[in-house]
Amino acid sequence: MFDYLIVGAGFAGSVLAERLAAGSDKKVLLCDKRPHIGGNAYDHYNEAGILVHKYGPHIFHTNSREVFEYLSRFTEWRPYQHRVRASVDGQIVPIPINLDTINSLYGLSLTSFEVEEFFKKVAEPVERVKTSEDVVVSKVGRELYEKFFRNYTRKQWGLDPSELDASVTSRVPTRTNRDDRYFTDTYQAMPQYGFTRMFENLLDHPNIKVMLNCDYREIEKEIPFAEMIYTGPVDAYFDYVYGQLPYRSLEFKHETHDVPVYQSAPVVNYPNEQLYTRVTEFKYLTGQEHAKTSIVFEFPKATGDAYYPVPRKENAELYAKYKALADRTPKVHFVGRLATYKYYNMDQIVAQALTTYGKIAGMKRVEAQAHSHSNGNGNGNGYSRIIRVSTPEIRA
Repeated sequence: MFDYLIVGAGFAGSVLAERLAAGSDKKVLLCDKRPHIGGNAYDHYNEAGILVHKYGPHIFHTNSREVFEYLSRFTEWRPYQHRVRASVDGQIVPIPINLDTINSLYGLSLTSFEVEEFFKKVAEPVERVKTSEDVVVSKVGRELYEKFFRNYTRKQWGLDPSELDASVTSRVPTRTNRDDRYFTDTYQAMPQYGFTRMFENLLDHPNIKVMLNCDYREIEKEIPFAEMIYTGPVDAYFDYVYGQLPYRSLEFKHETHDVPVYQSAPVVNYPNEQLYTRVTEFKYLTGQEHAKTSIVFEFPKATGDAYYPVPRKENAELYAKYKALADRTPKVHFVGRLATYKYYNMDQIVAQALTTYGKIAGMKRVEAQAHSHSNGNGNGNGYSRIIRVSTPEIRA
């Protein structure tokens, strides 16, 4: 008998598994339909021996001390400040748009004060910011919107920015200085030995059993458990009773090149001239030294694995129906991006999982800050309890 069946071995499921096992001494069965733990953050060494992110770049950053200190129990960190460039008008320039971006594009030598005036002149007043287009043109005007945002957004979402909620482009700032970091969070680092090793350490507890290649529906009636934590798509849980929630997917094309460095930045965006949206070179992210280098191209798609909930009013209304069902479903906790139909960064998912654990532990009157089992960076042997099965059974 398990106390919890957790569906999905990404951040939400794995953090809750660790907390329930180590913090509340609960017996947990964690299952995932994929052949690996870690969800979309899964990384592995490819045939050339280069550490790559299977599902595109995952960059850890947070302003939450609690989240950073919690994950620090399971990994050492490599300091890393992420930088992104964009291919625009035949140049490779910083994105988010900053002072250097404007000076390079227009052949100017503006100061920070002067570029602020430049933005004010080109910005188009928008009475009420409602769409992603409104966000950008109200900050940097129509021309920069066309150069950097419009076509990129069309590729990424299959929709014009004028059809998307303001939240999509409001995530990207505009700067009047030369700061070319993509993020400005207090804590910015990458797991020293990769995300998968961190997940192995998270799940390295005798109260946690893991089943991979496993559809939870094949086991939920066969294996007894008291409560469920569900991190999959909320519409799928309810058999699409109100219809399918729209998602955008991605196709990844991985390549290894016989050169030490492929491009001038960790990520280069291609807003206009290619079918792909961006190219990532992993050695920048991981700090690995290798004679060769591996990259990945990202091609947005309408179908495939669900990656990005589509932020539109009608989709929010559809999700509200599913949320009402979820709220009325006893002994099932819906956690994570897919289960709550919202785009979250990794640290936000960890925070949500820790909050959910606090509520569960509070309800059960269990001490939420119990001693953690993990010893920090661990020995990487978490797979000793991971059972790869494709049939609904647990093998010892």
